[in-house]
Amino acid sequence: MAIEETLDEGAAGSGKAAPKKSSLLLIILLVVTTLLLVVVSVAATLYFTGALSPQAAMHGTDATFADSAAGKKDQSGNKLPPLYVELGEPLVVNFVENNQIRYLQVQMEVMTRDPELPDEIKTHLPLIRNNLLLMLSDLDFATISSFTGKQKIRAEALAEVQSILKEQIGKKGVEELYFTTFVMQ
Repeated sequence: MAIEETLDEGAAGSGKAAPKKSSLLLIILLVVTTLLLVVVSVAATLYFTGALSPQAAMHGTDATFADSAAGKKDQSGNKLPPLYVELGEPLVVNFVENNQIRYLQVQMEVMTRDPELPDEIKTHLPLIRNNLLLMLSDLDFATISSFTGKQKIRAEALAEVQSILKEQIGKKGVEELYFTTFVMQ
């Protein structure tokens, strides 16, 4: 009988220990899984932002912005301030609307963060102005007079400037194009 009581106490004692071991094992498993998820998410973030790329390691820069002036950063990693470049005198084009000759006068500025780009833009300003004049002279009154039409013109003008810069200097460089004067007559 003493042996049976000892066995019963041992079984009862091991019965209590088993749930403690399984809950402890479950806690350890949850902690390890959580740590593993954190490590994987940090690694994935670094990989997808380009911080783990060989180019970023060699140059000490963020590789995702290596070719683009849109993300130009200074040595401390801060985004450079915007630089605005006027595209010369206002552009004036004429167009016909209801058998009447109409005029459009537009002045534009572009924005970049690349400190070298204003000089490049000024170097290629005759080509930029020529292409913008040709683009603007092909517009109709309905496009020019609506808000969405003006937004479309702005987007097309930006794409044209970026295309010229890409062709001439190897990078788009310009982030935005703004109308500073837009007069229809």
